[in-house]
Amino acid sequence: MLYKTLVRSQLEYANSLWNPYLKQDISALEKVQMRATKLVAALHHKPYAERLKHLDLPTLKYRRLRGNMIETYKILSGIYDSTVVPTIPIIYDSVTRGNSLKISSRRCNYNVRKYSFCFRITNVWNSLPYSVVSATSVNSFKNKLDKHWSSQELKFNLEAEIYGTRSRSRVEF
Repeated sequence: MLYKTLVRSQLEYANSLWNPYLKQDISALEKVQMRATKLVAALHHKPYAERLKHLDLPTLKYRRLRGNMIETYKILSGIYDSTVVPTIPIIYDSVTRGNSLKISSRRCNYNVRKYSFCFRITNVWNSLPYSVVSATSVNSFKNKLDKHWSSQELKFNLEAEIYGTRSRSRVEF
């Protein structure tokens, strides 16, 4: 309880703006949670994934990705003031499979741009089904997203990736 309240909030502060993409940065953040889960005496000798499952704590990587999807939903559904949010280009004129709010993929040449918010959310958002992105409220979106991702390995496995994203190259979240 103390970890969730005091430590995790610091690790996740402004995660939509600052999202580590280097493995060493992701690992450094995750090591804090690894150490905190080892403090539970009964779970000390178990592997990290088992400790997370037992404590029902998702990986920080999963929480950052979930937070990005929630922010994307808020931007696209008009919850935020449109003058202060980033412009996310939606594909309106094509017949696509999946959801009707597909984000247009753009090319970029530098990592600074490639791992910025609007670029890193594209493949994951486009992989979500219409039933999730068409939620009527933020809480409804969270519940539908959690249900859709309930079988994802990423929730408790740091090395896993989200299934269903169609990326030409492996993208770290």
